[in-house]
Amino acid sequence: MTGTMLFAGIDIGSLSTDVVLLDRKGKIAGSAIVATGASTKKACEEALSRALGEAGSVPSAVVFTVSTGYGREMAASADLAVTEITCHARGARHLFPQARTVLDIGGQDSKVIRLTPDGKVADFAMNDKCAAGTGRFLEVMARTLEMDLEEMGPRSLLSRKTVAVSSMCTVFAESEVISLIASGTPPEDIARGIHLAIADRIAALAERVGLASPAVMTGGVAKNPGARRALEGKFGFPLLVPEDPQLAGALGAALIAREKSQAHH
Repeated sequence: MTGTMLFAGIDIGSLSTDVVLLDRKGKIAGSAIVATGASTKKACEEALSRALGEAGSVPSAVVFTVSTGYGREMAASADLAVTEITCHARGARHLFPQARTVLDIGGQDSKVIRLTPDGKVADFAMNDKCAAGTGRFLEVMARTLEMDLEEMGPRSLLSRKTVAVSSMCTVFAESEVISLIASGTPPEDIARGIHLAIADRIAALAERVGLASPAVMTGGVAKNPGARRALEGKFGFPLLVPEDPQLAGALGAALIAREKSQAHH
């Protein structure tokens, strides 16, 4: 067989489908983040072909594929489906070998995963029934504040005063924000309050599993400096954030693919 052998990890989330390709040495050869949209199958194919394009390779080079995420059973090309808890733990631990906790805050759910000293999953808690504490919550609030989602985090850092957004329910929080706007509260103070509300929800999850430092923050919300600072203030220690926080699950899946493939040969 000529050319490189590649190992693929596909993380199919409700909002994005992420692919990581590793080479034989375990280096990232290519990656892609694509909006999942209405067709999981299409998103998988597109993400995979973009990642292969970046790797300068062809589909036949992929010798083993692991799928994860809520749509993991939908990945036609996968050799194995693995839960996202396992994949996120694996990806975070690979990026930060000392990690003891993973906070994964995605578009539609959030998870807190506590690891054993050797990197196995000791316990986890998940919030997937409610938008509070997820990227979706931030999206709705940004719209209510008439701000770009990207702008909301940095704006919240300018806040001088804490405004409580006490309701955890997205619908009620939205009306709270509307009345704060009406009463002339500065938007950056409201934005900060929104990030603190998210931090409260994540802290409640963390309390259930116990939070050990060092902690890694993954998922799309990790790119939001306002959410990061609110969480760090809540926990009292800095969080480690990967360069591509959205790719942690796909990276974990690719690492497992590489391991499984080597076990077969």
